[in-house]
Amino acid sequence: MSVLQSFVDSVRNGAIEVIDLTAPLTADTPILQLPEPFGNTIPFRLEEISRYDDRGPAWYWNDIHTGEHTGTHFDAPVHWVTGRDGEDISQVPVRSLIAPAVVLDFSAEASKDPDFLLQIDHVKEWERANGPLPEGGWLLYRTGWDARSADQASFINADESGPHTPGISAECASWLASETPILGLGVETVGTDAGAAHSFDPAFPCHSFLLGAGKYGLTQLRNIDRLPVTGAVVVAPPLPIVHGSGSPVRVLALVER
Repeated sequence: MSVLQSFVDSVRNGAIEVIDLTAPLTADTPILQLPEPFGNTIPFRLEEISRYDDRGPAWYWNDIHTGEHTGTHFDAPVHWVTGRDGEDISQVPVRSLIAPAVVLDFSAEASKDPDFLLQIDHVKEWERANGPLPEGGWLLYRTGWDARSADQASFINADESGPHTPGISAECASWLASETPILGLGVETVGTDAGAAHSFDPAFPCHSFLLGAGKYGLTQLRNIDRLPVTGAVVVAPPLPIVHGSGSPVRVLALVER
């Protein structure tokens, strides 16, 4: 039996489970809100073209209005100034869209402290227990934040000082970008950086260091809690938007059962 036929059979008989890590995309999908004078993305919106009526009696279809970084989405290197000479979203190699993944679960810590930051020592301790981070793979950072994803205010969790969501320290972001073999970082929050990352040095270090190193980001993931610590494979194909900085994406995980 061929490798591909064996794979298809395993998906059909449940030996390989397919887990959707994607948040549904609706007008209520939380979006990042930057302060003035910065520009902001628009909420997702469907605009009906026809629905079995005089505009088109036998078909239903819509125009979609959205941003590249709305909902579950893929960050390309060119999204950030440090990666401005890197790949746009259409240039991400297709082999990179299917990659192994590991899960670092710090949901207990984030539940106690919404500003919790992953540190280098946290990752090294995880490696001592589970083995090295995967070469050419995803680090999926679980914080439990997807439980808030149905509500904009709870998801962004902002007060007068700004948003409060868990993330990664500047030192750890730099280390992940330069000293580890990962392909990219996946998170449950609205972006790969912590809510307070505007005040870090540099500001938004996950964007700055990881995208600057030619690595990628996946955001607003769900169901990471259903994945094993190691052994999953992530399939994350964005739209190939020429000159695009990112794209909404349907992220799937393949898990052997």
